[in-house]
Amino acid sequence: MASGITYLSVQNLAKRYGEETLFEGLTFGVSRGDKTALVAENGTGKSTLLKIVAGIETADGGEVMLKNGLKIGYLPQDPTLNPEQSIEEYISDANTEIINVIKRYEAAVHAQAEDYNEETHEAFDKATQAMHRLEAWDYENRMKEILSKLDIHRLDQQIESLSGGERKRVALAFALLDDPDLLILDEPTNHLDLDMIEWLEKYLQKSTMSLLMVTHDRYFLDRICDHIIELDDDTLYHHKGNYGYFLMKRAERKQVEASTMNKKEQLFKKELNWMRKSPRARTTKSKARIQDFYQVQDDVMGQEEEQEIDFAINMSRMGNKILEVQNVSKSYGDLVILDDFDYTFQAGERIGIIGKNGAGKSTFLNVITGAESFESGEIDTGETIVYGHYKQQGIDADDDMRAIEVVKEVAEYIEMSDGNKLSASGFLEHFMFTRDMQYTPVGKLSGGERRRLGLMMTLIQNPNFLILDEPTNDLDLVTLNKLEEFLMNFKGCLIIVSHDRFFMDKLVDHYFVFEGNGVINDHIGTYSEYRDKKLREEAELREQKAKKREAKSGVPKSVPAKPKSKSGLTHKERKEYQKLEKVIQKLEEDKKALEKKMASGDLDTDEVHKTSLKYGELESEIEEKELRWMELAEKEES
Repeated sequence: MASGITYLSVQNLAKRYGEETLFEGLTFGVSRGDKTALVAENGTGKSTLLKIVAGIETADGGEVMLKNGLKIGYLPQDPTLNPEQSIEEYISDANTEIINVIKRYEAAVHAQAEDYNEETHEAFDKATQAMHRLEAWDYENRMKEILSKLDIHRLDQQIESLSGGERKRVALAFALLDDPDLLILDEPTNHLDLDMIEWLEKYLQKSTMSLLMVTHDRYFLDRICDHIIELDDDTLYHHKGNYGYFLMKRAERKQVEASTMNKKEQLFKKELNWMRKSPRARTTKSKARIQDFYQVQDDVMGQEEEQEIDFAINMSRMGNKILEVQNVSKSYGDLVILDDFDYTFQAGERIGIIGKNGAGKSTFLNVITGAESFESGEIDTGETIVYGHYKQQGIDADDDMRAIEVVKEVAEYIEMSDGNKLSASGFLEHFMFTRDMQYTPVGKLSGGERRRLGLMMTLIQNPNFLILDEPTNDLDLVTLNKLEEFLMNFKGCLIIVSHDRFFMDKLVDHYFVFEGNGVINDHIGTYSEYRDKKLREEAELREQKAKKREAKSGVPKSVPAKPKSKSGLTHKERKEYQKLEKVIQKLEEDKKALEKKMASGDLDTDEVHKTSLKYGELESEIEEKELRWMELAEKEES
């Protein structure tokens, strides 16, 4: 709970680049204990705002006021570290209070050892008191623990040898080690695997630090933040609650706005009829009414431009055979990625892939698409399969090309599933590229904008098997919702690798869990259910180890017997049971489509005969699947 002591006060803040206004008139505050998130679309200046608060950039108007003596920590989205230093040197050379105190203490110890006198003894006492005050004695142990949790183990490693993700994790570790009063985080979960994200969640939940952050990770946001500041259409809205509360209040506001717009539309029609009579603006009353008309017209027309379209591209036809992976093995020396992996993909299957960094998730995708070779086994891809593979690196395009030119190189018009065609410009607009942005050279796009463009280039090639490797990095919540909307309408096969648990749970049916050493488990259910299962398994393992220790020590301990599983299904049967419901639903939809076709009266005699035969086959298949489902359901309840 916040104590009421104001740490940060932002008043009428403004930032401009040339003639373009990024934001203006922003006013908000952060009190001690607040864990605040800023939510807004890409391009509205979230990262710039954080840099201004952190003192990295200056504002063009307004004021940032901080409590006297407040210690601020800042994690940028893309940290810049000295490549000539080692990790240990980077942390030790930092100009922070705790590092400076440790340095003064070490200097005082050395000085006293060289020449013990009243002056060196007094300096040693002061340095010792400062070490006590900052609890700096265990700094090195804390540093190693935090770095270890973030999978950074060699402190002598040169920064120039680190990947972008490793550099971000080193910078995050340093920001946490400094233990500031106010910690500013820009997309802290980027480049973290799921275990790291969950560790960071727990760390920040327990911490007394106040937070101001930008993140697209909605589970992270929901579990950490108690105050959400929303920037929407140049207006700030404050929500004292978590992400779930914010969604509820935002939906209520949008509903009120929609109701207001409906009233404006009615007024617009009425005023339009009046305007068509060509009133002469002779009187003050007429002039005022004409001005009101144009204002209402702007409001209504602006709203019409924002109306959503039913967005689903015309997917390439998919045959019966999708993809069969039979006993495939893949390794790099001693690192085993796949060990006799076997799986047959079904039409419409939606799979999430999770696992630690370096477990081989991206390699697996390259293997099944034929981009990488494998040692043994067989991969049989259906003739009609068209892959759309979005890779972490994003788009590979000439920096001088404009965004719209990149899209038009593939297609001037994109065919939708309903047969309508959408222009390249309209397609770009759906994914949050304004008309001005469409003519921006690729080299001048932000990281998030380049990723969006890369995603679009993957989607418009009409794939029926879509593979997305970390598609959510650098995307804002609005863009994520657009992408989710698109993927929920996608009828083909879908594989997603992502650290965004909310995104995954919303879109996938089951998970391939990369456990390491070539072990891949198939988990049916949500990520939360998987984590609960893992925690139970870890608790059971600890219990077994405790029993072994007790047996060795000869001290007996009564442990309650593990309850028997209520389900009589095998693992394979459970997978079949949970998939059958969707299969039956799809068959029922196909059956209704045939009924509609036969009732249309547009079929000739030969087509009626063929359709009737197919209808009979469908009915038989539905009956067969339903019987099997009932059989498994009965076994489940036994």
